[in-house]
Amino acid sequence: MLVRRAVLRSGVTIDDRRLRDRAARGRLISATARVLAEREGWEAVTTRRLSTEIEYSQPVIYQHFASMEDLVEAIALEGLGELAEALGEARRHAAPDEALGAVARAYSSYATENPAVYDAMFTRATRLRFGPDETAAPLSRAYAELRAAVAPIAGEGEVDTLTEVLWAALHGLTTLSRSNRLRPGHGIERLDLLVDQFGAASSRHLSAHS
Repeated sequence: MLVRRAVLRSGVTIDDRRLRDRAARGRLISATARVLAEREGWEAVTTRRLSTEIEYSQPVIYQHFASMEDLVEAIALEGLGELAEALGEARRHAAPDEALGAVARAYSSYATENPAVYDAMFTRATRLRFGPDETAAPLSRAYAELRAAVAPIAGEGEVDTLTEVLWAALHGLTTLSRSNRLRPGHGIERLDLLVDQFGAASSRHLSAHS
């Protein structure tokens, strides 16, 4: 009788090793795609180019990602997880009254340092859903970190609206800066002004409804 799952000397089964190897190939493919996209733009990321870069046949690449859309979306989810981690790290290490500014700067820094991944997350057409019942877990975590930074200055029932406004403002500044529509060298100044005005406007709003 054949043993379906032969055990290696290390105690790891052959099936386990195959799964581990498959996961490693998937990570190599996505990592190579990220490097190409950041260096040359998403138009350079094709199965033929990836096959040349990592010496995998195109059918092997398709075994991991059925289409380029699948690959880009996988990278977008990876980036969203990284963004959530960066925002959380910034918020946890900041004083309570400085958390909003720290999170805003962390958002801007991630977008600036990973422009192609940021495009996959928020600019390119995608099949990822952003509705309340369909939002991917990494995006939910990133949004939750923004919300946690906004919550201390928001009134009851206003947190989500204010968080969306902050997110939209950060995205707008990021996009305009990257496309050279804003003056260079004033990024931090603009972020600080946004945070200051955001806090002041929230305070006025709270006072008016108290």
